[in-house]
Amino acid sequence: MVMPAMFVMHADLDAFCASVEQLDNPALRGKPVLVGGSPQGRGVVASCSYEARKFGVRSAMSMAQAVRLCPGGVTLHPRFHRYQEKSKEVMAIFHEVTPQVEPISLDEAFVDITHLVVKGIPTTAVGGNLKERVLVETGLVISVGIATSKSVAKIASDLSKPDGLLVVEPGHERTFLAPLPVKHLWGIGPKTEDRLRHEGILTLGDLAGQSVQWAEERFGKRGERLLALSRGEDARPVVTEHEAKSLSAEVTFEKDLSDPMAITLQLSMLCLKVAMRLSREGLKGRTVTVKLRLEDFTTLTRSTSLPVPTSHIFAIQRTAQQLLGKELHPGRRFRLLGVGVSNFAEVEQLSLMEPGYRARRRQGD
Repeated sequence: MVMPAMFVMHADLDAFCASVEQLDNPALRGKPVLVGGSPQGRGVVASCSYEARKFGVRSAMSMAQAVRLCPGGVTLHPRFHRYQEKSKEVMAIFHEVTPQVEPISLDEAFVDITHLVVKGIPTTAVGGNLKERVLVETGLVISVGIATSKSVAKIASDLSKPDGLLVVEPGHERTFLAPLPVKHLWGIGPKTEDRLRHEGILTLGDLAGQSVQWAEERFGKRGERLLALSRGEDARPVVTEHEAKSLSAEVTFEKDLSDPMAITLQLSMLCLKVAMRLSREGLKGRTVTVKLRLEDFTTLTRSTSLPVPTSHIFAIQRTAQQLLGKELHPGRRFRLLGVGVSNFAEVEQLSLMEPGYRARRRQGD
């Protein structure tokens, strides 16, 4: 058999923020933990333990709803500086395995392990050793997927959660993907999933069997890309360094939203994602941008620049909410929302919480 050009491992920390809280406070272990904003306000769940997930709690859910579903849960405010510390510990272990590491966020990364497999080390041994090292050296649990491409490795790690290791052997990518619902594929959100369902396309195997012409007629330029991914074809390399001009996150709603509170909850979660990515990249930005797409597909972009660069989640969220508030007119419906930060300044040490806030947290406020 010809050796594939690449072996990629996707490593993802399980319930990261909640797991860090349980690690630092053993009294929380085995209990449902909800990390996020206040249930009395418009807070959202940033992370929840697997004990909480048994009650139906999920990330990005409003904290008020999460508390209703899990009334016995322990609610905690995020400690971003601590999550960044633990993330650095884990990423350092990845870099000891290979310099070919592409962090995606604080809690997940792609790792190119081709050189180890070429040396004859089994993929299961590489993944198992990494899981053990992370657990022993940091106290945290990762799930691992290994495949010949980034997209398949990511799906494999998702399916292996929690605390799993799943290897998709070379040549079996399409067989592995075929029975999975189309929602597992990058680029297929609720809207696209619904559109495919109406066409009788329920699984990735159904999608993989379509022609390029069929895909391009329905999805334009991205149609051929979706087909390739559904067949396990993805030649993107693991990128170790890149200069980002902006960092952003966006969501396409399953149903168009007009309720200001629901839209604001989604905005809060997007701001959290952007702030955590800024932390990982060691960046601060001056310009905050909000992207809005209306029900008629009209796209609006609103930006403002701050006096000084920031990565502080509260500064980003406050600014984004001000921009959003100017567009929340009665009767206006939105199908997409995005938040971005740009105009960067690099920093040597970065925390999402300002020093004064950290001091108040240590004092128990």
